[in-house]
Amino acid sequence: MEYATLNNGVKMPMLGYGVFQVTNEECERCVLDAISVGYRLIDTAQSYGNENAVGNAVTKCGVPREELFLTTKIWMSNAGYQKAKESIDKSLKNLNTDYIDLMLIHQPFGDYYGAYRAMEEAYMAGKLRAIGVSNFYPDRLIDLCQFAEIPPMVNQVETHVFQQQKTAHEYMKKYQVQHEAWGPFAEGKKSCFTNPLLVKIGAKYGKTAAQTALRFLIQSDVAVIPKSTHKDRMAQNFDVFDFTLSEDDMEAISKLDEGKSLFFDHYDPATVEMLTNMGKSRVV
Repeated sequence: MEYATLNNGVKMPMLGYGVFQVTNEECERCVLDAISVGYRLIDTAQSYGNENAVGNAVTKCGVPREELFLTTKIWMSNAGYQKAKESIDKSLKNLNTDYIDLMLIHQPFGDYYGAYRAMEEAYMAGKLRAIGVSNFYPDRLIDLCQFAEIPPMVNQVETHVFQQQKTAHEYMKKYQVQHEAWGPFAEGKKSCFTNPLLVKIGAKYGKTAAQTALRFLIQSDVAVIPKSTHKDRMAQNFDVFDFTLSEDDMEAISKLDEGKSLFFDHYDPATVEMLTNMGKSRVV
């Protein structure tokens, strides 16, 4: 395993297991499988509805809590200081843990400044080992970095070979915020798993297109949280630390970047309306 050292000195695995869209019913089994494969970073969120299942798996897995790195996220319905403060305690209870390794603001909407103050308070109280944000574009990230008492340590954004977030990455570097990718396989869009270039480069190393895509991101100093409900795929995704892509291969893959989202644009008014309406209607 390779690790990122966050701006507060906490070490975070560069590869984790994400449970987005994993049902609560199968999530416990999936997390237990992932931990048995070797994953130590588990990424969930209040809005995923499976924090309890993750907590059950953590309790049952047999791996010491201090060897695991748990991430969850404050949903928009819990924006604002008081609601966020209460939701942090609820997440701690759901996850059956005394502390959360990383807590993020899930979306840059609503009173996220109030939510961030609640995270700062919980961080100083030892309830959170690290804090950060998700889906923050450079403008909002810079604003938060400039004015927050405790600067964010991680920004989790859509990142994959077709949307490499090159400008955002540079600003994260400038402000010492660790770049973390959600959707590192572009959720299968644009035939990610059969892309001719990824297949060709992967074959040189005895790796799949998926493994090559993950390796490219990790070598670009982007942490990744791939998801699969199949244990063999989990193991395959985890097997990316025994090879290094050459500079030429990295350059070739960098040219796959189209510089735009394959899902939604937080600068698009219709998208903002859709997300904020979701934040009001999905109460967790």
